[in-house]
Amino acid sequence: MSKQTLIGRGKPRAPDGRSIRQLARMFRALADEHRLHILSLLTDRGEMSVSAIGMELGQSQPAVSHHLTQLRSAGLVDFRRDGKFNYYRVDETGVSALFDDFFPGGGPGRLAVGGVEIGVKRK
Repeated sequence: MSKQTLIGRGKPRAPDGRSIRQLARMFRALADEHRLHILSLLTDRGEMSVSAIGMELGQSQPAVSHHLTQLRSAGLVDFRRDGKFNYYRVDETGVSALFDDFFPGGGPGRLAVGGVEIGVKRK
């Protein structure tokens, strides 16, 4: 069997080690139901504070911050600081990169799993 991978409808390509590591980081971040819920909230509502996310999930601020750190490390969310508060949003660049890795020929602009749907605007 060839070491090339066919992803989507693009041409076969050999994944590089960096791409594989980044994808693994993203999948680890997405493998938790709370993090998926956070990503869904941010997709639906836009920017949210850690406190607001915690109230939605019924989780403590430290637990939510841990999940957000994982999502941020995976390149899926970004934040801005306003005084003492951090406001998180979906990092469109990171999510777009995920789509580009899976659909290199410009596949679908939406990824839906169960009740969670993530959309990407392609340029």
